[in-house]
Amino acid sequence: MEPQPSFAHMGLDGRLLQAIAELGWAKPTLIQEKAIPLALEGKDLLARARTGSGKTAAYAIPLIQHLLQVKMSPLVMEQAVRGLVLVPTKELGQQVLQMIQQLTAYCTRDVRVADVSGQVDMSAQRPILMEKPDVVVGTPSRVLAHLQGHSLSLRHSLEVLVLDEADLLFSFGFEEDLKNLLCHFPKIYQSFLMSATFNEEVQALKELVLHNPVTLKLQESQLPEAAQLCQYQIRCAGEEDKFLLLYALLKLGLVPGKAILFVNTVERGYRLKLFLEQFSIPACVLNSELPVQSRCHIISQFNRGFYDYIVATDEQALAEPAVRVKRRKGAKAEKGKDPEYGVARGIDFQNVATIINFDPPPSVESYIHRAGRTARADNPGTALTFVTHPECPLLAEIEEALAGENTEPVLRPYQFRMEEVEGLRYRCRTYFEDNPHDLRLLRHDRPLHPAIVKPHLRNVPEYLVPPTLRAIAQPLLNKRKQRKHLAPSSSRPRGGFQAPGGHNPLRSFQYMRRRPRRPASEGKTS
Repeated sequence: MEPQPSFAHMGLDGRLLQAIAELGWAKPTLIQEKAIPLALEGKDLLARARTGSGKTAAYAIPLIQHLLQVKMSPLVMEQAVRGLVLVPTKELGQQVLQMIQQLTAYCTRDVRVADVSGQVDMSAQRPILMEKPDVVVGTPSRVLAHLQGHSLSLRHSLEVLVLDEADLLFSFGFEEDLKNLLCHFPKIYQSFLMSATFNEEVQALKELVLHNPVTLKLQESQLPEAAQLCQYQIRCAGEEDKFLLLYALLKLGLVPGKAILFVNTVERGYRLKLFLEQFSIPACVLNSELPVQSRCHIISQFNRGFYDYIVATDEQALAEPAVRVKRRKGAKAEKGKDPEYGVARGIDFQNVATIINFDPPPSVESYIHRAGRTARADNPGTALTFVTHPECPLLAEIEEALAGENTEPVLRPYQFRMEEVEGLRYRCRTYFEDNPHDLRLLRHDRPLHPAIVKPHLRNVPEYLVPPTLRAIAQPLLNKRKQRKHLAPSSSRPRGGFQAPGGHNPLRSFQYMRRRPRRPASEGKTS
């Protein structure tokens, strides 16, 4: 019988092991088990592992171990930047910074890290870099700017280079920046290239920065197994049905716990937020127009349980390099989008029970990264995709790519009878044509009074709840009334509101509907 893998048998520094124990990591994940020993041997790595598999720690642990060994060397060595982590987005930079800070909790004097990816003026970051932190985290464009401004030097000190979420670095328009960065690096350094997918961009990066790498293409699916991640598609007759369906799922308590609602454009995100507010369903918006500090604050608030729903814009347009257009004199500037923004990829949203693709993702890679926001580590999760008839061909391509040689459908049909919630349809008629001013105010960060909620729309009267849903929905609605003054959702059970018996309505409802006489527990999927 083979011994169970453990961090203790990897020869790590005691201070690093102490921090790992404090994080509650009993054993390494598969990518950590395979990558860390190879990295400690000094090998270059090209690793593919699914989102949520622990890729960040898989490179952060050997990077910190290397720095600690350097600091313990008897040779007198001056302080220098020896580690560089390149990320495609500012949000991911913040996440990497926090992870390294957690892992260096017991060796903060020996390993210092600085994140320069934030939207802070470069002059404010210069004093931090002049102190030569051991590790610098940043986007390629910001790191290159500091190198060209002589506030950062790597030519004689860089020892470890990490490219995180490598499949995005080229698609976010960083190809030229990466090529220019190579001119500032020494000839010899160790490189880690981490990615959730392997594509042409990753292959190009491999040829640019890796030297005889070990390729780790783990024999695991790009998403968790069906027992952990339930994936469904819901066919909608039109756009109005999408809003009606979402309203029914959220207001009747069929989506327990926290959820991320993905849309494809900024305006659509604001439209959906205002729609939800009309029915007293609080949600926050996340998109490229918000300042980076606001985005990080929203993610933090969501993780702490102050919001249950985030309307996130997964903007495919940002995959194209930004093109500067010269404005006419006197023309009003359009609110800028941040090309280094990313929500679907890399960000660690905590305890997300469900992701809802209100708009289908534009590619299979985008679907993988969206669905990867839930069912992280060993936690269960659900992915729902709303699709109208014109969107079916795109979803079929995604499903075909996900299925591979498997003949079973990956995105199972979610048996929801729209006719049973027809009584709610009149509440969901769009009102933006009558209130366009609200949308403009919200997009331009001007003071906006809370959406005017008509009292009769705040709650769903019992006569409008479909008979087949009353056993699930009514107790949940009553609980919400009783608990409206309680603490935020972080203090509630992780699974959110549960139906009687502890069942997840989202997983059991579709089976209960087809076999109404069977107890709910018999229809629950694993």
